[in-house]
Order: sequence, then structure tokens, then C-alpha cells
Amino acid sequence: MMRYVLSTALFIAILPTAGQAAVKTETVKYKDGDVELQGHLAWDDSIKGKRPGVLVVHEWWGLNDYAKQRAEQLAEMGYVAFALDMYGKDKVTEHPRQAGEWAGMIRKNVKAWRKRAELGLEILRKNKHVDPNKLAAIGYCFGGATVMQLAYNGNDLKGVVSFHGSLPVAGEDDAKRIKSKILVCHGAQDGFIPEERIQKFRKTLDDADADWQMIYYAGARHSFTNPDADKRGIDGLRYDKDADQRSWQHMQMFFDEIFGES
Repeated sequence: MMRYVLSTALFIAILPTAGQAAVKTETVKYKDGDVELQGHLAWDDSIKGKRPGVLVVHEWWGLNDYAKQRAEQLAEMGYVAFALDMYGKDKVTEHPRQAGEWAGMIRKNVKAWRKRAELGLEILRKNKHVDPNKLAAIGYCFGGATVMQLAYNGNDLKGVVSFHGSLPVAGEDDAKRIKSKILVCHGAQDGFIPEERIQKFRKTLDDADADWQMIYYAGARHSFTNPDADKRGIDGLRYDKDADQRSWQHMQMFFDEIFGES
């Protein structure tokens, strides 16, 4: 059982070199009913055999280059990564009001929210390079909340990682369905997430005897992993290089644990 909170005060870009990583990418088109979706698949073609798969869920801006780059970084590390699309083909914005509307539309129907995320997870699971018994999901902001919904719906994931997510509180039945280990990477100065919600989030996981850990990064605000956070013109969003690097390293340690690798 790993239930602890660390209070601490490398986003390590592993660049491919000749004879090493041969990262390939592919646009994957799929549908949720009548809604056309378009995800981003990344894998290292030089690796033989099946390997763990990692689902990547974007921020409320939509499936932009940032989420795709994270998928490619995971591929460089040896995973198959699929950055799913929660909004619909080409629905990407830099306007907070539009982003809020799109995210709100998804969040208002939890059943549909989970279903759309699970469609992306199923694409990853069925990929020929993926070991379907070794799956994880990571998400940023809105995406962090989405991977928690995957956990709450009892999906067979080894682990989920929430980076500056909104920490939705599980219902009692949802909490009992959790199978995956949970890592929460949270900015200690994140003014977007009320302390009351954090305490309820943690208590619900404790009551369900879930395997969770939450790491606080001193001074870090919301969206601390995204280098473009400062450009959004939103008070409370700020990139933090140290927190970005440390949280990425903590994710790697978590993956080593859940996938049994070094």
C-alpha cells in the first residue's frame, strides 16, 4: 500500500540519435457516434515485440502539439503512446472561453465522458505493438481529471498519472471500482483547486483503500508542466521548469514500478 503525500520544494527530453530511437507517428481516425475524432499515435519502430502502452489526455485546449509531443517523448522512452482526442477533429483553441465551453460539455455527462476516453484506450489496447496487460494513462489539467474518470470506471490500467488535474471526487461506488495505482502531481500553489476538494479526493481514495500517492511541488501553480502556460494571459497559470522536470521523473519512477521495469 502506497498512500503518502510528499511535500517537495527531468522533464528529460530524450532525443533520438542515429542507430537509436526511430520514433514513428500516425494519425488515427475514429468515431464516437457521429463525432469524428482524430488521435496521435507514437512508437519506436526500432523496438521489437510488444511493450507497455500509455494513453495521453490533453488539456482543455484540445489535442494540440503539446499533447502530441508528450506522446512522442513517451515513444522515445520505449512505450507506445496514444494521444487521444476528447473534443473532435480539429477542435483545438487558444481561447479560454472556448476551451471552457468544450471541457464543460464533456464534463456535464460523466457516462459519455468516460465512454469517449475509453474509446481512445481501446485503440491503444488493440495496437499490435502494445502489451494489453501493461497499460497506463496520463493527463494534464482536464486530461488529469479524465484519467481519474478512467480509474473510477474500473478500467484495467496498471496506473494513472494526473498532472495539475482538477481532482474530481469519486462517488462511493466509483471508488470501489478502482483497479489502478494513482500518482497525482500537484502544484502547491495551484489556486484553481480548492483545498476542500483535495481533502475530499484523498479521503474518498483512503476509504476505498486505493493505492495512491500525491506529490506537491513547492511554488508551482496550475499548468506547471506546459512551457506555453505563461502565454495564456490567465492569472494562476505558470510554467515551472523544476516542477516539470521533477514530475516527469516521478512519472518514470512510477512506470518502473507498475510495469516492473528499470
